Amino acid sequence: MRLSPLNARRWRNFRRNKRAFWSLIIFSLLFVISLFAEVVANDKPIVVSYKGDLYFPAYRFYPETAFGGDFGTEAIYRDPAVQCLIKTGGRQECWDDPQGVMTEAETTGKIGGEAVDKGWMIWPIVPYHYTTPNDVGTAPSPPDAAHWLGTDNTSRDVLARVIYGFRTSVMFALIVTTVASVIGIAAGAAQGYFGGRTDLIFQRLLEIWGSTPSLYVIIILFAILGRSFWLLVVVSILFGWPALVGVVRAEFLRARNLEYVRAARALGVSDRKIMFRHMLPNAMVATLTMLPFVVTGTISGLAALDYLGYGLPASAPSLGELALQAKQNLQAPWLGFTAFFTLALMLSLLVFIFEGVRDAFDPRKTFQ
Repeated sequence: MRLSPLNARRWRNFRRNKRAFWSLIIFSLLFVISLFAEVVANDKPIVVSYKGDLYFPAYRFYPETAFGGDFGTEAIYRDPAVQCLIKTGGRQECWDDPQGVMTEAETTGKIGGEAVDKGWMIWPIVPYHYTTPNDVGTAPSPPDAAHWLGTDNTSRDVLARVIYGFRTSVMFALIVTTVASVIGIAAGAAQGYFGGRTDLIFQRLLEIWGSTPSLYVIIILFAILGRSFWLLVVVSILFGWPALVGVVRAEFLRARNLEYVRAARALGVSDRKIMFRHMLPNAMVATLTMLPFVVTGTISGLAALDYLGYGLPASAPSLGELALQAKQNLQAPWLGFTAFFTLALMLSLLVFIFEGVRDAFDPRKTFQ
């Protein structure tokens, strides 16, 4: 698909802004990795070969009986007995001495003189899920060869929780920012374009809604309905959409009496087409100026709520919860450093990207 000359010029301006362009590449790479977190950090193999068939435990449920076991519950792939069943084709001797049977099968390909159908497993780079408890002695434990960023106060791998927490934070920010921006831009456009009584009523409603204590509302809703990701998304949208109303309203109030708008009205162009096809593109520079604050504010707000205990469920991976653990375990500085540098990197990259987008939409700015 070919870009229009205007959008092509914007893309060229964005690419010439080296800081924004490389921030986009780095952030996109990190986000893509987090989207496939199940194959990057998991306590289940990515692929299992058993008797010539392939299984994908990272994304599908397989009972232990599928590998010759006795239980209908999901196979615990880190259990030596389950690993022995997979590698030896379901030999029942695995229950008695899994390590001995695996050693014999791996070295000779036989058990008791009989050939075995040797299976195999491909594990993720980080062989831990964000919920996996680890036997590391004292928790939290410092970084080592097995746990690159150490473990938290419940012996869960910090790197796995950062990968999943990064994905959760970015997805939360994208959903909330997109929906809240659409609502806020539409409301601000209506206020600025129609003015008069419409603007007056909207302004009074915004004043009332803006004075509502959002934290109290979140506490009450969570006490009644319980903590959940989607409930937090809905509440964040409800209190986040007024952020762009003021700047969009001001741009539309300024442009509503310009010559091209008056000419469009005289030609019978519909109000909706005038607002969103002709006026909104001219208001995008001011709108994009506010978007970095909306995105970073959403991520920071989620981290703050998690830090206070009013965010995501306790078991969910969260950067704010990691920061809370750092405060509660001052003897484990790796927790604080990890939370700080992860949030700092994420927010800095997003700010640089949106700065580049804003400048690309500004016709007064060009980059050499």
